[in-house]
Amino acid sequence: MRARLLAAALHLARGGVETEQAAREASGAHPYGRYLEEFEVGDVYKHWPAKTVTEADDHLFCLITMNHHPLHVNDVYAANSQQGRNVVVGSLVYSLALGMSVSDVSGKAIANLATEELKHPAPVFHGDTLFVESEVLEVTPSRSKPDRGVVKVHTRVFNQDGTLVAEFKRAVLVPRRSPDEPMAQAEGNVE
Repeated sequence: MRARLLAAALHLARGGVETEQAAREASGAHPYGRYLEEFEVGDVYKHWPAKTVTEADDHLFCLITMNHHPLHVNDVYAANSQQGRNVVVGSLVYSLALGMSVSDVSGKAIANLATEELKHPAPVFHGDTLFVESEVLEVTPSRSKPDRGVVKVHTRVFNQDGTLVAEFKRAVLVPRRSPDEPMAQAEGNVE
């Protein structure tokens, strides 16, 4: 095993694997994230792939995060609850939706700045499949640092029946591709 690790490290040192995102994308790889100029207010990104939430996903997430509420991990307790069965913990639903949006929204992010208005209007159950989309609300170039700006999106999570099960807004600081060129569409400027 150690010999294989050393061989892999040597291969990397000789330039065998490209690890830089820009170089990988230049080779034809799927772009990961967007530059500020690529966001337009009103665009809606339908994130792919969808995710079916399993009982194992929910239980593992609850155990890792120390949330041992019986509604999530105890079938007998959950059967006697208002829902009549286990409910997926809301923080897992949020985490999955956020993760599913990364390749479209924050894959090039400098920083995630805020999450606002997180809501869970309907429950998610084991076996539900989550479909996630994000709408661009604002694109704001920085006034003090011309190489970046803030994008605000509204992310919505639907189950397989089209029921809205979660939504939130978030602000992400992203780099500009061309800091010297003016933005075609800007909602305002941030510091």
